[in-house]
Amino acid sequence: MRVVFAGTPAVAVPALAAVAASGHDLLAVVTRPDAPAGRGRGLSRSPVGEWADAQGVEVLTPARPRDPEFLDRLRALAPDCVPVVAYGALVPPAALEIPRHGWINLHFSLLPAWRGAAPVQHAVLHGDELTGASVFQLEEGLDTGPVYGTLTDEIRAGDTSGDLLERLADSGAGLLVAVLDAIADGTARAEPQPADGVSLAPKLTVDDARVRWGDPAFAVDRRIRACTPAPGAWTTLRGERVKLGPVVPAPDGPELKPGELLVEKSRVLAGTATVPVRLGEVRAAGKRAMGATDWARGVRVGTGEDFA
Repeated sequence: MRVVFAGTPAVAVPALAAVAASGHDLLAVVTRPDAPAGRGRGLSRSPVGEWADAQGVEVLTPARPRDPEFLDRLRALAPDCVPVVAYGALVPPAALEIPRHGWINLHFSLLPAWRGAAPVQHAVLHGDELTGASVFQLEEGLDTGPVYGTLTDEIRAGDTSGDLLERLADSGAGLLVAVLDAIADGTARAEPQPADGVSLAPKLTVDDARVRWGDPAFAVDRRIRACTPAPGAWTTLRGERVKLGPVVPAPDGPELKPGELLVEKSRVLAGTATVPVRLGEVRAAGKRAMGATDWARGVRVGTGEDFA
């Protein structure tokens, strides 16, 4: 089939590469416009755009997918299907109608669970044991279209959102190609999503990433892993923001009040509503990340000091 791929971040690149290697005719990619990045805030190409540039594939960067110039170019390309992975913009009906097989979206959840921008983060945050990926027909609703196929993956103890998303990006690439192949040979069947089990996964904000030390240890652990690597879990010490990497509940630790710090020879503990947690990497504002014991020695954490 003739395909145009739509996607933006690095998590979309495995699927793009798989589609390009699958034997389908990759005509172009659609990605978000170049955006400021880095300390110099110079314009930077998206990872999908960079991959396409390196492969000599045409790159389309409409400010809005409803722009007439983009719609005209998409009609001229005449794709049979547009596979989508984390494109990052709502696709209007005028664009959805152009390919004869429409747009099919690889989404990183078992729909109808966790519809929205941050399905993996919410699965980790809410303590799901099983997640996966779905390929569905894109329509005007938020991740509401009929589903062509799914795969499952266990959420492992200690998985961050970054870990889980990396695995699903790789396995989901194969699922997306399998659905494209089935559409091409006429065997694909899309099933409507069930009405039960719908949950929403809006993007996690910086405020969502602030650690709630009054939560139980398991919830503190989940929040930090859900926000790793982005937007990055954080707390404050002495009024200054501190970023935290994943922690581990320490049921053998002493009783500490929520947020209270205890520096031991080989570990640093922080209190929660239940058992303490052992800190992993810590990064103070403007500093590099380091192990918690090195950080505690450097800032000279005192007895009874608290995270807030």
